[in-house]
Amino acid sequence: MYNCLFMEDRADADATAIEDPRDPLGLAAEAPLLRAYLAALDRRAAGEHPFTTPGHKGTTRLTGVVVAGDFPTSGGLDTVKFKHGWLAQAEERAGALFGADFARFSTGGSTHGNQTLALGIGKPGDEVVVSRTLHRSLLLGLVLAGLTPVWVRPEVDTVTGLPTGVAPERVARALAEHPRARAVFLVEPTYVGTFSDIRVHAQTAHEAGVPLVVDAAWAAHFGFHPDLPPHALGAGADAMVTSAHKALPAYNQAALVLARTERIDAARLERAFEATHTTSPAAAILASIDAARALMEYHGECLIGEMLETVAKARERLGGVRGLRVLQGPGVDPAKLAVALAGTGAHGVEVEADLIDAGMPVEMADRDTIVGLVTVADRPEDVERFTDELIASIERRRGAPRTLATAATWVVEPQMVVAPREAFFAPTETVPIGQAAGRVSAELVAPYPPGVPVLAPGELVTRETLAALAQARADGVRIAYASDPTLATLDVLLAS
Repeated sequence: MYNCLFMEDRADADATAIEDPRDPLGLAAEAPLLRAYLAALDRRAAGEHPFTTPGHKGTTRLTGVVVAGDFPTSGGLDTVKFKHGWLAQAEERAGALFGADFARFSTGGSTHGNQTLALGIGKPGDEVVVSRTLHRSLLLGLVLAGLTPVWVRPEVDTVTGLPTGVAPERVARALAEHPRARAVFLVEPTYVGTFSDIRVHAQTAHEAGVPLVVDAAWAAHFGFHPDLPPHALGAGADAMVTSAHKALPAYNQAALVLARTERIDAARLERAFEATHTTSPAAAILASIDAARALMEYHGECLIGEMLETVAKARERLGGVRGLRVLQGPGVDPAKLAVALAGTGAHGVEVEADLIDAGMPVEMADRDTIVGLVTVADRPEDVERFTDELIASIERRRGAPRTLATAATWVVEPQMVVAPREAFFAPTETVPIGQAAGRVSAELVAPYPPGVPVLAPGELVTRETLAALAQARADGVRIAYASDPTLATLDVLLAS
């Protein structure tokens, strides 16, 4: 039984035992960038007034608390000339923890990381094998790099309608049919927490002579507890991007780009990272990555163990709800709470509204699915209350069981007419949605969440795809990235 209590949670804690209440676990001792951030706070409190960016100069008297705690990295945590090298030291520690030769902290989230990896792998016109569970950020990375995707679809669980892992034989077949492919890009785990056997995929890719690149945005906690899978690099992948702000307690936009460089050009990867990253990264975001890394390195197993126990109890309770299906078992992240509602008759978007009213918005909701994100920051009582409210809402909204309808996101059969980059830059026109079938999409259209494309630039617009998007919108799901989110019109390539 785990019991990982923070100092402020202990009724008998001696407040004087906490050396710095801004760092209750003392992570700064092992996190150089966090330590530099705390020092910058001290200098500001002592009256330091910089003549550098950002323009708010550390004062809240103009725009208020929204800028409190904001520092630049260059000329803030470190000198403009990076005299102390705090960022490099922090990244080196992260590389050592993950077993990476290349490690960079990003303030652009896994979006920036995916674009970095796409730019660092191939050249315009190259083919890459890509899982169709990809996030829009990776697809737009393919556009930036001019890479042509060879799509591989995931398996779909017939009970929940949710994607499971990508079968290694599908990847092997794609590589055999496209021997000039330069890499394999997978999303592991998926948005709902399902994952493939990375070791087998790595072996498959390496036997074909190409690197395996993994969008592990949702897997920053993998590898830090024996009941979790290893992280992607630990399972043999050549590169990965992961979000420190999803499963770990870092700032929004916090991500890591990690790689082993046996099959990837480190200098090219560095150029790709810098080409798409801001030159003015927010120091608080970077320091939070360093803090999250130290937290996992020194306290990860205990904190994750407590989280897994908490989620297991919630799953057990939810499993007793009539008609409710809980996604769990081999190939599912044991920290994820994903449930399928079709058997209860309750509508997921209405359940989501109840949870919002209860002060507990969820990560994802469509008609048949609810996904709640549990992290190491959640206390057992938080998850227990969430489970109570979820069950109460389902019972309140219960109706006749529905036939399972798998979301178009997971079963779309893309028909690529032209490469995504070619379509992105091609002349376009806007047509009424009733006239779009048979045309070639100029834009990316995705229900959000999860932000997985149903239509991508260069793909044939079919009646089935349009019907699926219309159904998702009718069910209350937001249609994202389309120029017309009402789906009254669609941008297509100009007819020749």
